[in-house]
Amino acid sequence: MRFLLPAILAMGSVVVASNILVQFRLGEWLTWGAMTYPFAFLVTDITNRIHGAAAARRVVLFGFLVGIVCSLIAAGAGTTTVRIALASGAAFLIAQMIDVAIFERLRHVGWWQAPFLSSVVGSALDTLLFFGIAFAAFLPHDANTGWATQGVPLLGAGPLAPVWASLGMADWLVKILLAALALVPFRMAIDKILSRPA
Repeated sequence: MRFLLPAILAMGSVVVASNILVQFRLGEWLTWGAMTYPFAFLVTDITNRIHGAAAARRVVLFGFLVGIVCSLIAAGAGTTTVRIALASGAAFLIAQMIDVAIFERLRHVGWWQAPFLSSVVGSALDTLLFFGIAFAAFLPHDANTGWATQGVPLLGAGPLAPVWASLGMADWLVKILLAALALVPFRMAIDKILSRPA
């Protein structure tokens, strides 16, 4: 298990940073956490490429446990609710596990397809699950979520939609952009790690 320590530390760092940075707004539709969270997919994909799907799943489970601890701390401090914590945990675990499965299926195609396509699908699922569970009207509202169903123009210029739809769309667009940009560090990390003498 020691061989997974760098990946475990990287995943833990991404999860902790994202849980802290989600409290700080970046413009009207994003938080700073949206800039760090997508790197969880990069950590998962590098681990999958180097050590395989079983190791990647272990790293994901560690990230999930760190996320639970962060959520409990935030709930104790009154900065989140059980509904938002549940949404965050479920979205992370399911999206990351889907990322691992898709990456594994595409492992032997072009070097960029497995990390990019698994991250795109995982990111879409993560966004739908998180914003759907945390804010959608089909679940009861609480003090931290009721505001998200108010109607506003989508991303400030489109048709009328709930606030959470704009937040989710902006979040997903950032994830897709970062999934494309993450191909550079993915390739560099894989080349460096695989070129090391055994």
